[in-house]
Amino acid sequence: MLEMKPVTMEIPDGANIIIGQSHFIKTAEDLYEVMINAVPGIKFGIAFCEASGPCLVRAEGNDTALRDVAIQNARNIAAGHTFVILMKGAFPVNVLNAIKSCPEVCSVFCATANPLQVLVAETKQGRGVLGVIDGYCPKGVENEKDIQERRQFLRKIGYKV
Repeated sequence: MLEMKPVTMEIPDGANIIIGQSHFIKTAEDLYEVMINAVPGIKFGIAFCEASGPCLVRAEGNDTALRDVAIQNARNIAAGHTFVILMKGAFPVNVLNAIKSCPEVCSVFCATANPLQVLVAETKQGRGVLGVIDGYCPKGVENEKDIQERRQFLRKIGYKV
């Protein structure tokens, strides 16, 4: 039997979430090093679901509240070798390449501040992530006004000159 269900992620105000899959017990510590070295002053919490041995949620971070929410999200997903990072003080674009370069990381499912659901499949053996539902469906195509607003926003937050 295969059961599939959406698991809604908790994302604190002002935070972004990154969810991915890795393969080794040292994932939490190595992702800590990635995050702390990526952006000065970044705040984050990491949780990693071990897939063998004691099958624990391993956790690291430099912000207790973000670490606690990352742990809760990981426990709700409950899929082996899945990691959850919650972060403030930077955008995912600032850390994604470094995360993907981490030797344990197999893939990144998402990086977002939007409402997020993780699609989880469950069998007798365990659980796995099938994908994510990130935000909402498109409501149309941007017009000239929308293009100008997008370009102004990117300049306002410092990503374009």
